[in-house]
Amino acid sequence: MKRILLACLLGVFALLAQAGPKIEHWTAPSGARVVFVESRVVPIIDVQVDFAAGGAYAPADKTGLAGLTRGLLDMGAGELDEEMIADRLADIGARLGGGADQDRSSISLRSLSSPREREAALELMRLVLQQPAFPAAVLEREKARTVAGIREADTRPASIAAKRFAAALYPAHPYGRSASVESIERIARDDLVAFYRAHYGARRAVVSIIGDLARAEAEAIAQRLTQGLPDASAEVSLPDTVLPAKNAVRIDHPASQAHILLGLPAVRRGDPDYIPLLVGNYILGGGGFVSRLMKEVREKRGYAYSVYSYFLPQKQHGPFQVGLQTKREQAKDALKVVEDVLAEFLAGGPSEVELKAARRNLADGFPLRIDSNRKLLEYLAVIGFYGLPLSYLDDFPRKVEAVTVADIRAAFARHVKPEHFVTVIVAGD
Repeated sequence: MKRILLACLLGVFALLAQAGPKIEHWTAPSGARVVFVESRVVPIIDVQVDFAAGGAYAPADKTGLAGLTRGLLDMGAGELDEEMIADRLADIGARLGGGADQDRSSISLRSLSSPREREAALELMRLVLQQPAFPAAVLEREKARTVAGIREADTRPASIAAKRFAAALYPAHPYGRSASVESIERIARDDLVAFYRAHYGARRAVVSIIGDLARAEAEAIAQRLTQGLPDASAEVSLPDTVLPAKNAVRIDHPASQAHILLGLPAVRRGDPDYIPLLVGNYILGGGGFVSRLMKEVREKRGYAYSVYSYFLPQKQHGPFQVGLQTKREQAKDALKVVEDVLAEFLAGGPSEVELKAARRNLADGFPLRIDSNRKLLEYLAVIGFYGLPLSYLDDFPRKVEAVTVADIRAAFARHVKPEHFVTVIVAGD
């Protein structure tokens, strides 16, 4: 164990010392896209397969289908039930993970790179990917759990706000849908099988691999995991988003704290404005206690314990969102402060002092975001799935350092338009 920990630390220092990992990319014979980084510092491999099979691809009347399909992949495959899969993973010290969001569904594997453990883990992953059983009894159990979770969430102001905010931001787009009791109850096993066959094809897949193996071994792994997938069509584009009309939604709730969300659809993955938006948002509301929103809303006026803002780029325009909780009787005043801070930032941008501090934090802190194989795998998956440049990790610090006040003002002017803001307030007076 001491030797393994020492190797991990040496691996961290090696990653920090180099400019960035060498990312290789190719298309497997199956049609899957592959991104790969060879890393020999620890005897581990990490593999993730992402599919264009997120929630936005599910039928509107069966929202939640994507999550259930992904969830049941490793709850029975081939002749193995979920307990047998769990036992085999425990025997070889491997882990399966993953999940689903609006754009993609993923399954990941972490295994020792020694031949016996690696072979067993990869075979289990192949079986889960290519021969899911979707057991009817397990589906009914998971549907019941999901329905119970939805009913409980629909009593909580934070969940209510999030659902209504998404629906208001994307009133005619799949990004605005949230699973309901009714949509989950409509889903049958045949729906999971059909969704799997339509969306879990190799041509809709990106395989990300990092670890203790060579390029030739990675090529074999990618082909092995994807050659037996369904013959699904290549990815179908999601519809374009449309900016909503300025709107305020107020929802009654007995909670003592008002939950406020404000924003609009703003930016796609790969947009060249993302880096100026990221740097600017660090100053506006993403930098914790050094952000303007935190200083004005919390420190000066004590309206909220926490206030934040972020951009979430997606295949189509993902949201720019500002959020906070405050006493219900001061919701109106707190929202006014947020709107004033936003207006001032949009008009003038950051100061040079603020910009220098933001650039230093984001650029200097970036190596810590890729200082392990697991963290790096997340970046590889994003780079591969969204078609970002292979030089993205090398380019990031340089592009951050190059951002100017004028860049931030121009990017915010293009993407953050107050005339399209949607505001949701739950439990405000």
